[in-house]
Amino acid sequence: MATPCELYLVRHAIAAERGEEWPDDDKRPLTARGVARFKEAIAGLKQLEAGVDEIFTSPLVRAKQTADLLAAGLPGKPAVKVLDVLAPGHTPTSVMAQLARSARRRRIALVGHEPSLGELAAHLIGAGRALPFKKGGVCRIDVESLTSRRPGALTWFVQPRLLRGLGRRPKLARE
Repeated sequence: MATPCELYLVRHAIAAERGEEWPDDDKRPLTARGVARFKEAIAGLKQLEAGVDEIFTSPLVRAKQTADLLAAGLPGKPAVKVLDVLAPGHTPTSVMAQLARSARRRRIALVGHEPSLGELAAHLIGAGRALPFKKGGVCRIDVESLTSRRPGALTWFVQPRLLRGLGRRPKLARE
């Protein structure tokens, strides 16, 4: 029987600009502003009651740093694992195939890059074009299983500015 999964797709936070200081794009780190803003966004994720059991990240420094911040800020401090196919240039099909072999939980965050992350989101929901992720943006897509060929459901897609705003508000009351 297929196991339903909640997938949280997370674009890395604001990173240093490309240029002479960072000739190797794989090693560009987050900026202090990026770290501070993403910590505020994590507070917003908590307001949305986003639950994550396992985090997979691109091997690039900025994504790994974002994944580590996410893990540190969420309840249960989920484990962070590198998934090489989350680096730029891999197809959504290859990402899902590798994830199906590696994931052990049902609430999973994937930290990656544009345009690959937007293409993965479109693939998962059966959309004709990529969803545009801003740095620090997050969406939740519910799928029947990691190997399902049926489109998943886009539960929510939140831009980082809204996440930060949610994070500054008092805890939402649940009815």
